[in-house]
Amino acid sequence: MRRRAVTEDGQGRGLGAELVTIGAFARLSRLSAKALRRYDELGLLPPALVDPVNGYRYYDPAQVRAARLVAWLRRIGMPLARIREVIALESGAAAAAIRAYWARVEAETAARRDLAAFLIDQLSTEDVMTSVGTLGIRYAARTDTGAVRETNQDAVYAGARLLAVADGFGVSGAGASTAAIEALKPFAPGAVPAAELLNTLHDAAERVALAVREAVAGSEGGGAPQESGTTLTAMMWTGSRLGLVHIGDSRAYLLRGGELFRITHDHSVVQSMIDDGSLTEEEAFSHPQRAMLLKALSGDGPYGGPDVDVRDALPGDRYLLCSDGLSAVVDGGDLARVLAGADGPATAVGALIELAEAAGAPDNVACAVADVVEL
Repeated sequence: MRRRAVTEDGQGRGLGAELVTIGAFARLSRLSAKALRRYDELGLLPPALVDPVNGYRYYDPAQVRAARLVAWLRRIGMPLARIREVIALESGAAAAAIRAYWARVEAETAARRDLAAFLIDQLSTEDVMTSVGTLGIRYAARTDTGAVRETNQDAVYAGARLLAVADGFGVSGAGASTAAIEALKPFAPGAVPAAELLNTLHDAAERVALAVREAVAGSEGGGAPQESGTTLTAMMWTGSRLGLVHIGDSRAYLLRGGELFRITHDHSVVQSMIDDGSLTEEEAFSHPQRAMLLKALSGDGPYGGPDVDVRDALPGDRYLLCSDGLSAVVDGGDLARVLAGADGPATAVGALIELAEAAGAPDNVACAVADVVEL
């Protein structure tokens, strides 16, 4: 059955000359009538016309493309709110949005895959493993205001069980970064099983989020707490493993066998653009949005939650945790050169601060370096 359309649908959109019933549209779009009714209820694909007397739904055949796109996006797991945004875009912008979404899915999947592999390995060998108990860390940490900023909102800590760097932002940034690190200290564990370490990391992340909210609310008097917050990258040492908590764009690096690896993924606008292929690492260095974060600890708590991971440590490993006051102005080659050449953590930290200063030090700088050694 076909029905003649009115000129506009009530929202100023021109409709085709002929509308079709939901059954006919289901055949055109290769979707079931049940799915179409569901998409209508969700506000993703409203019919072109609903008969005010009997409630029958009528669709414009021109809606077929949108109907199929909604179905495909649902199949890849895109959230409903994101689908509403995508289907409203022109083709090129929609393609870019889907590419960015899938790059983020792949990054998150890779992190979960690595964690699953670690747990499988630990549980498979649990009965035959004994505590290593022969590894320790030597460490050093330092923060610097830099050459441009009047105050220092970075915070850093290095101890026998905890390394942490936090980069505050907003009017209460200094209090937020300090609160984040202070909240972590009670959670720094001794030698614990892998599963218990993961629980500890999650518990610590929740306590840190609460501490930051309280610190920001207390300093801003309830005005606009969401405008202040901090990043956080921290590693907890258990004796043979390192537990990682990360949110924002501060970073953790591993120097192993003379090669430098970045072991955190920035939660930033430019990193999402790198992930979807619209920006290169070199272009990101000077991109005007390089300081814009997608995740952080703020007055409203963590947006999307932090990344957590557990890593096996080897003698000779050297770890670097730093704020973007270092990583945003010093490239990976120079970081690797200084880390590989320094005779100890304290020397490395001093040389890294000097690199940031030589690059103009436009931001606060914080870094912590730790060496894994045999006791």
